[in-house]
Amino acid sequence: MENTKKVMLSGIQPSGDLHLGNYLGAIKNWSVRADEYDCYYFMADMHTITVRQNPADLRRRTIEQLAQYIACGLDPEKNTLFVQSHVHQHAELGWVLQCYTMFGELSRMTQFKDKSKKNADNINGGLFAYPSLMAADILLYQPDYVPVGQDQKQHVELCRNIVQRFNGIYGEVFKMPEFLSTKAGARVMCLTQPESKMSKSLPEGCVFLMEKPDDIRRKFKRAVTDSDTERCVRFDAEAKPGVSNLMSIYSAITGKSYDEIEREFDGLGYGAFKPAVGDAVVELLTPIREETERLLKDKAYLESVYKAGAEKAGWVAEKTLRKVYKKVGFLQR
Repeated sequence: MENTKKVMLSGIQPSGDLHLGNYLGAIKNWSVRADEYDCYYFMADMHTITVRQNPADLRRRTIEQLAQYIACGLDPEKNTLFVQSHVHQHAELGWVLQCYTMFGELSRMTQFKDKSKKNADNINGGLFAYPSLMAADILLYQPDYVPVGQDQKQHVELCRNIVQRFNGIYGEVFKMPEFLSTKAGARVMCLTQPESKMSKSLPEGCVFLMEKPDDIRRKFKRAVTDSDTERCVRFDAEAKPGVSNLMSIYSAITGKSYDEIEREFDGLGYGAFKPAVGDAVVELLTPIREETERLLKDKAYLESVYKAGAEKAGWVAEKTLRKVYKKVGFLQR
């Protein structure tokens, strides 16, 4: 029987350890969609090499990320989990789509400009063409929805431009993907610099999924709050970004509204609030860390998961690639 579920796809680069922002912003939401959607989630290892990687570390992080996906609730029986580089169609369609992406479009990408500044000694072609490969990642699976953060929205819009351009020439080859904005709690900010998104590049303000409980609590005790005199727990993203970030995290974990959180800590101040948020995060992440550690001891199981995932993903991707190759005039293999 033909699958009537809508298709959803997303991926995260294994360029660093997964953190609380990855979980609350993406993976937590992914895990509840398996019954409603046909879901494809991958380790975007091909994207990581736009910046030089230690090969052994990249391999380790890729398998650890798979284990963490499963520990976070992504059941391999319900979700297709795979490694990007194991599905060769990503690279093949990526090249075709580069030829349908304009130089001016790529040069306007904010992320390319930002990463070029950070890696001035390695501004390579892959970094420039990154959005074309990302478009291939998406379009191979003809997804209805692509859940991504605000920092990737520009790339998704470019992907839609590529679809419009390609379909305008060759007919309805690609389905137009919809950008699916993540829900509340998605944009987790850095604990030490709340004006910046939580990132592995700012480790003291970043809470990693595999971090020890004492280290997590320490980071929350040192989290930046505000310099105002009232020192009350109140949500105001502009005037009180530090406290608002902590409230956002606490709300996403406990399900409490901002009003409920304000009432809970009324008169208690930051000294009570910050440790409470830290304890909530420890309670959330401890079972994830323990399950990840258990899974990493079973290499055979993890290998069976990524092999099965690549087989299914490759089967779906090949159908799209064959259609594209035929449309552009390539001789059939």
